[in-house]
Amino acid sequence: MASSFHFKAVTPDGKTRTGTITGENDKSVARELRKQGLMPVYVGLEQKKTFELALPDFGGSRRKDVLFFTQEMSTLLNSGVPVDRALQIATELTDKPAFRMVVLDVMRVLKGGRTFADSLGTHPLHFGDLYVNMVRAGEASGSLGIVFDRLSEFERTRDELRSYIISSMVYPCLLVAVGIGSIFILMNFVVPRFASVFQEGRMAMPLPTKLMLEASRITQTYGWMVGLALTVGFVFLQGFIRTTNGRMWWDTFRLKIPLLGDALRKAETARFARAMGTLIANSVPLVQSLNIAGAILNNKRIAAAIEPIALGVKRGEGLAVPVRRAAVFPSLAAHLLSVGEETGKLDQMFLRIADVFEEETKSAIKRFTSLFEPMIILVMGILIGALVLSMLLAITSINDVAV
Repeated sequence: MASSFHFKAVTPDGKTRTGTITGENDKSVARELRKQGLMPVYVGLEQKKTFELALPDFGGSRRKDVLFFTQEMSTLLNSGVPVDRALQIATELTDKPAFRMVVLDVMRVLKGGRTFADSLGTHPLHFGDLYVNMVRAGEASGSLGIVFDRLSEFERTRDELRSYIISSMVYPCLLVAVGIGSIFILMNFVVPRFASVFQEGRMAMPLPTKLMLEASRITQTYGWMVGLALTVGFVFLQGFIRTTNGRMWWDTFRLKIPLLGDALRKAETARFARAMGTLIANSVPLVQSLNIAGAILNNKRIAAAIEPIALGVKRGEGLAVPVRRAAVFPSLAAHLLSVGEETGKLDQMFLRIADVFEEETKSAIKRFTSLFEPMIILVMGILIGALVLSMLLAITSINDVAV
């Protein structure tokens, strides 16, 4: 029985095309697309959706695929395997059908006469400017194996830091969810039972119990309004953040959050330094490296400062002075860059800065969670304790009346 399939495919000139097509199954649809001269990237009954929450860039299966591909290519190229053969082997080792299609399309473009870098560049969602320019520099110098070694290290360290941040934030978020859920259950199911007892018996209630019952009544009556308002506010905030001014406001606000803002700034510093060190080590021009590294930053407030830094470099001010003037990176970074300029080892110094601030990011995250976790436990303990105490006072007052 024929069904309607959504597809995403790449045209021979590298452009993306999406739509729907009728077929018996996804394989027959993929064959039909290839007959039309298209390279299918996705075929499925459900439309492929993309949703980006304007929060730190903590992860994604696409990056895992790119990391695994980079490690494979590094091993193969350093073993003397030609690029086309290495790509063929990579497609056989890749277990994700969608990413296998991407690699196959890279092979197609490469066999069409374009360079390896340009072939990778036809898939910017997977291979960004940093990746493509690194490969282009490797092709020019005949050191693709070394380049993929450095790219593999870059992707690995970035993934490790992202995974560490995610794992560190899971427990605090779980605490908040459990605390809110406990209060919701108490206020909507447990407390109303006590209210019915007092209403039927017309007994005097202690003040804490009155306050608890009133809070329960308000929650039951207006809780849905609060939930709706929060949902609408969240949707509005997301829409605002997707605008240029909104994203700049959001990223500036995040940097001002106590402890967490410090961790975010250090994480972005590590990301920027790792990219710069990797690019400069492969002879990518300094100004071009700055523009590429700035483009991969998640925080637009910090990324906006890269252009003035690049202008300072063009004016002959060096790198450390514009970085210090921009005041978006920790002062230690500017001091270390001064040393790197004096010794003529900027690439090594950038990588050293990346190592330092990756560790600093982990320490900052630990400080944040070590304060945030007990604070959440304390707040939730006080709220739940107050509810329990109010109910105990109510039970005591009933016993007193009975006596």
